[in-house]
Amino acid sequence: MLIQFLLIGAVVVLLVFFLRHHGTTKTAAGVKIGFALFLVLAAVAVLRPTDVSKLAEFVGVGRGTDLVLYGLVVAFGFATINTYLRFKELELRYARLARAIALRNAEAPKHDADLGLDAADVEDPAHSA
Repeated sequence: MLIQFLLIGAVVVLLVFFLRHHGTTKTAAGVKIGFALFLVLAAVAVLRPTDVSKLAEFVGVGRGTDLVLYGLVVAFGFATINTYLRFKELELRYARLARAIALRNAEAPKHDADLGLDAADVEDPAHSA
């Protein structure tokens, strides 16, 4: 019974953290809805484990814990792919930002005339040998 309170508390903390820290970013609505549904299903699995076992039998899985494990494997795969895609997007943004800063701060190459040198001051490499 104590484990149920602890697990439900963890689900609530995750939900509050997710809603407070991801509400202002450009997180897709589907991801938010999926995460909320995942947390609701986690709460149901904690509060009513016999229903999860019945659902597992219905879909052809032996035990409810196996069904939960399979769901976690899929959720982990989704989270991994989502994180990878976000890092690739950030990498592209940083590259574009660095390119824009480099172009904005670029200086024209300096020529001999810009340096104030005369033709006599510049040594010809063909005659120096």
